[in-house]
Amino acid sequence: MEAAYTVVNNEANQQLEVWLDGAVATLTYRFYKKDIAFMHTTVPAELEGKGVATALAKEAFRLATSLKKPVMVYCPFVAGFVERHPEYRSQLDPQYYGKR
Repeated sequence: MEAAYTVVNNEANQQLEVWLDGAVATLTYRFYKKDIAFMHTTVPAELEGKGVATALAKEAFRLATSLKKPVMVYCPFVAGFVERHPEYRSQLDPQYYGKR
């Protein structure tokens, strides 16, 4: 059973955030040309192994859908996430997607 986390879109800092027990996990994004680029995921040690990064990745793809933006993946975690969840591959910009 996957834990449910509240993911906040901090638009000013262009990052998605999960706050838990005083710590924050983030997935940063940037807009580039017609795409949204997922840059980096950071999860503090005390939040590791709890599904927080997965929750951030899923919310990032929901954000891309809501903005009607193709996705560029620079973040190694998100690249691995897409490998494990091929249902998200259709959202990737084929011009920028490749094995990382």
